[in-house]
Amino acid sequence: MIIAVNTRLLLEHRMEGIARFNYEILKRMVINHPEDKFYFFFDRPFSTKFLFADNIIPKILYPPTRHPLLMIVWMEIMLKRELKKLKPDVFFSGDTYMPLNPDVPTVLVSHDLAFLHCTNNVDFFNKKYYHYFFPKFHKNADRLIAVSNFTKNDIVDKYGINPKKIEIVHNAANGHFRPISMESKQKIRKKLTNGNPYFVYLGSIHPRKNIVNLIKAFNLFKSDTNNNYHLAIIGRPAWKTEEYYKTLEASPYRNFIVTKQLKREELPEVIGSADAMFYVSLFEGFGIPILEGFEAGIPVVTSNTSSMPEVAGDAAILVDPRSPDSISKAMKNLSKNENLRQSLVKKGFERLRHFSWNKSASKTYNIIKATANKT
Repeated sequence: MIIAVNTRLLLEHRMEGIARFNYEILKRMVINHPEDKFYFFFDRPFSTKFLFADNIIPKILYPPTRHPLLMIVWMEIMLKRELKKLKPDVFFSGDTYMPLNPDVPTVLVSHDLAFLHCTNNVDFFNKKYYHYFFPKFHKNADRLIAVSNFTKNDIVDKYGINPKKIEIVHNAANGHFRPISMESKQKIRKKLTNGNPYFVYLGSIHPRKNIVNLIKAFNLFKSDTNNNYHLAIIGRPAWKTEEYYKTLEASPYRNFIVTKQLKREELPEVIGSADAMFYVSLFEGFGIPILEGFEAGIPVVTSNTSSMPEVAGDAAILVDPRSPDSISKAMKNLSKNENLRQSLVKKGFERLRHFSWNKSASKTYNIIKATANKT
C-alpha cells in the first residue's frame, strides 16, 4: 500500500498537541508496516528524526504554510499536483487540513473546532480560512477520525456529518513523564522556587489556555492563605499574549510566579516535582497535558468543559475555567489535603490505562487500510 501523508507539523522543538498525535501515530505505523511505502510531505527542511524507517520517502513542498494564503498554495496547488502524479492508495492528514477534491481516498483527523467556540482568539485571515475550508475538509474526506467523543459530537452538530463516517482515536501519554523521588523533588524545588512547593501549568500560552484566570486564581489563593506556594508556568508564548503579560506583571504575587520555556528532556523532573498540574483551558478537543500530569504522578485540576471531563474521568478535580474563585478553591484543597492528593494520584495512574498510542496507531492504520480498499 502506498500512503501519502501530510507531515508539515512535524517540526523539531515544536511537538505540541496535534504534532504529538502525528508523531506518535506515524512512528508506529511506519515501523509496524514495512510492507507499505509512506510518502511524507513537509513544507520546509525537516529533521531526519522524523524518518522513522527506510519505507519513508520524504519530499519538501514549498512555500512554508505560515499564512492562510500560503496554506492554499501548498494544499491546492503543490500537494494536489504531487498526489495527482503519485496516485497513492490513500492520503492521510493528521492535522485537519487537506486539498479539496484530491481524487485520492482520504482519511482526515479532526482535533477540534475551537475556532467556532473561542471566536475572539483567532485573527481575521485565519478565521476566514477556517470558516470557508473546515466544513469542506470534513465533508470531502472519505473517513474522519476524531480524538474524543466530544469532538465527534461537535463535528456532527456543527457540520451535519453522518456519525458513521467518524471513528474515535484517542491521544495518549507517551511515557516521557514519571514520578520523581523526594530527593530529586527537593533539588528541583530549590532551583526553581527556592525550595517551596508549587503548582504547574504546561502548554503554550494563548487566550484559549486561560492562563489569565489561572493567575487571578493564584492571586486569590495567596491572598487567602498567605503560604509559600509558587506557580510555575511552563510553555512558549504563542499568540495574543498581551493580556497574559499584563495580568502577570500586575500580580501582587509576581515574585511567586515562575515562567519558563524548557527543553523536552527537562520537563519530567519539573512537572513531577509539582504539587499539582493546573490545566484549566476554556476549550480543548482532547488535552494531552491531563494525561501527562497523571503519568508524572501528580494531582490534576482541569476544566469542566468540552472534552476535558471525558479525558479526566474521575481522576481529576474539575473546575469552572471562567471562575478564578473555582480554580482557587481547588488550590486551597490540594495545598492542605494530603489524602486528596494521594487519592487523585492513584486514580490518575488507573485512568492512564484507558489510553494507548499503540492501540491508537493500530486503529488508525486499520481505518486507513479500509479507506484505501473502499471497505
